[in-house]
Amino acid sequence: GLIGRFGHLVRELGKFGVVGGVAFAVDTVIFNVLLFAHVTSLLAATISMCIAATVAFVGNRFWTWRDRSRSGLHREYVLYFLFNLVGLGIALACLAISIYGLGAMWPVFKGTLAQNAAKNVVGMALGTTFRFWAYRQIVFRR
Repeated sequence: GLIGRFGHLVRELGKFGVVGGVAFAVDTVIFNVLLFAHVTSLLAATISMCIAATVAFVGNRFWTWRDRSRSGLHREYVLYFLFNLVGLGIALACLAISIYGLGAMWPVFKGTLAQNAAKNVVGMALGTTFRFWAYRQIVFRR
């Protein structure tokens, strides 16, 4: 049935979700520590996401898709990092829209809670969907 047919995909999604959860926690903590230290929002987001992406690479390479053949650590990390840049761009665009677009009309969108919602909810959802597809189809292909 469906479980037999899609069981492997469900397990991959689960592992990807666990790795993503750990990376999300790392990203969120570092982002908020940097905001508290008065680092600008976009720079704080860039730094926190780069660190979290490296954590996620290790988890995905050596756990989520460990059964897939290796195509070279350098190649995989470069592609992984490039796709994370696209994901970063998606999250930064959501953050910028909140701060500079919506925040110009309604100051509440410039607050810390709104910035976290824009980056860590909307941006993360869109970026994660893109990254799962890219990692599965291109970086850690069969």
